[in-house]
Amino acid sequence: MSDGGTERAAAERREAGGIRTALAGLTTRGRSFLAAGIAAAICAYVLGQSELLRVGLLLAALPLICATVLYRTRHQVSGTRTLSPTRVPAGGEARVRLRMDNVSRLPTGLLMLQDRVPYVLGPRPRFVLDRVEPGGRREVSYRVRSDLRGRYPLGPLQLRLTDPFGMCELSRSFAVCDTLTVIPRVTPLAPARFGGEAKGYGDGRQRALALAGEDDVIPRGYRYGDDLRRVHWRSTARYGELMVRREEQPRRARCTVLLDTRGGAYEGAGPDSAFEWAVSGAASALVHMLERGFSVRLLTDTGSAVPGDSADGFAGGGQEGADAAGLLLDTLAVVDHSGGEDLSRAFDALRGGDEGLLIAFLGDLDEEQATTVAGMSRRSGGAVAFVLDPAAWTRDPSEPPRPDDPRPDRLDLLRDAGWTALSVPRGAALDELWRQADRQRSGLASVTGEARA
Repeated sequence: MSDGGTERAAAERREAGGIRTALAGLTTRGRSFLAAGIAAAICAYVLGQSELLRVGLLLAALPLICATVLYRTRHQVSGTRTLSPTRVPAGGEARVRLRMDNVSRLPTGLLMLQDRVPYVLGPRPRFVLDRVEPGGRREVSYRVRSDLRGRYPLGPLQLRLTDPFGMCELSRSFAVCDTLTVIPRVTPLAPARFGGEAKGYGDGRQRALALAGEDDVIPRGYRYGDDLRRVHWRSTARYGELMVRREEQPRRARCTVLLDTRGGAYEGAGPDSAFEWAVSGAASALVHMLERGFSVRLLTDTGSAVPGDSADGFAGGGQEGADAAGLLLDTLAVVDHSGGEDLSRAFDALRGGDEGLLIAFLGDLDEEQATTVAGMSRRSGGAVAFVLDPAAWTRDPSEPPRPDDPRPDRLDLLRDAGWTALSVPRGAALDELWRQADRQRSGLASVTGEARA
């Protein structure tokens, strides 16, 4: 078969499919009119009544004409969705705007819109729009919110068109979908000096002398006043201009935030559960340290970091820090419980003594896991732990703690290893615990300084 024959066959199949779609959209009223028209035409033929035949043809033609016009109009209506903002904290609201444009030369009938949204974002929005004039547009909006973090798809948008006589209803789905990202709540934190910061880089930031050899020196152009003893002759000969050695290379202070995601370390579920508190705490710590200019790394109990994270973590400060915060919050928006049972892989992922500050949000710790966490302090310049007791989060607040609770002993084990360890009670405010950890760390540093003196 030639190309022309193939195209004709495809066009015939599309036309036949369009006719079936249009007839399938007939309402009960339209089907009744069509059946009445056919019956009247048959009776007119049997009885020889030409007037009855005209009535039958009119009854049968009206729903068919409505279905044909509506089918053609269906493809002359365009719909768009605008989501603002695309990222909201848990409990925050986003607005969705729907816009319908009639690009045909004929007015539309009644339009019924329905947008598909997950149940957690609220009820499914439905709108009824009156006829849209040729070239006209209509806009409607609705709000969505969720107390649970995650990524939620919006769409596809479904459109139902009806003719003015109610003879036919046709549906159309628009393929475009959007995604709403609900990130953990971020609590503003006060500046704190937890230690683990190298000296000589301003207000708590690191500055290290360049340890590179002669071949690894990074020179710069000569400036008026530079000491001639710093001239790097090999680079001068290479570039054809006077080059001098850099005396030192700045290095950002580092911070690693460890999030314990073991399923067995937490109890309960929902926005007020212990695990959600830990995720929100990790998000707050990450954003706070990025704002302070630290190079930040997010680590989980599985030993994995954020995709795209470099060996030194994400750099803080400026637009680069804002982009890093967005990526980290997007990662925490979908983080879930892991199947791990210990923290050994996180221990192996920590570089020996080169992690800078370590901030950990931990679930339940048995004696073995407490020992593993205690050893992590030797791989950091300073360590702060927020330990959540699952029993305290699921127990009735009026019920006193058990006298044989081993939790205090495990916290003492961490403190003896150099951690600033705090137990997190149910419903605790992170900003207050953050200040408490700062005071505890400052007191420990004072005691240590006096002991050394």
